[in-house]
Amino acid sequence: MLDKFAVKAIRWPLYQSAKLLDKLGVTANQITTVGFLFGVLSAGAVVIGWFYLALILILVNRMFDGLDGALARIQGITDAGGFLDIVLDFIFYSMIPFAFVLYEPSQNGVAGAFLIFSFIGTGSSFLAFAVMAAKRNVPDPVYSQKSLYYLSGLTEGTETIACLVLFCIFPQYFHIIAFVFGAACWLTTCTRIYGGFQSLNSTE
Repeated sequence: MLDKFAVKAIRWPLYQSAKLLDKLGVTANQITTVGFLFGVLSAGAVVIGWFYLALILILVNRMFDGLDGALARIQGITDAGGFLDIVLDFIFYSMIPFAFVLYEPSQNGVAGAFLIFSFIGTGSSFLAFAVMAAKRNVPDPVYSQKSLYYLSGLTEGTETIACLVLFCIFPQYFHIIAFVFGAACWLTTCTRIYGGFQSLNSTE
């Protein structure tokens, strides 16, 4: 829901940083991989209860996720790079709730499972529509610079990042935040299923 505003706000600083990285010979895929490693470290920090370190590492991971896209637009967007980026993103998003479950299984187990279950809904509806849109050469009017067609919804990347930040600031309320955000994810999934089906069905 907020991604289109967030993208506009960070586009210029990301582009300037990406230009510098391009001059240094850094590739977009390298940024994607290093960013994911920061994500893995953030999950490890959660498991041992170092939540503020986890918060910093999560933000670094998300910064790298923005940088790899900006760098790819300078160096040339590739299917391989887009594939690597989206797969590692989805692993990262599910890895953080799982880390909170490992930290406190008795309190966070059900809530964490529900949230990851909810991510399956948002992720599958997102990717399935992207595949069909690519098959039909449907242009994305909002995110034309992306590798995949971004089907919008109530919970997008910006909202998910905010949720992860709240987890780290208020770890004792993980189960509450996870249930609330998971419910919002299912609203997104339902609207994507309905909107995606209607959109594709109308062009059959």
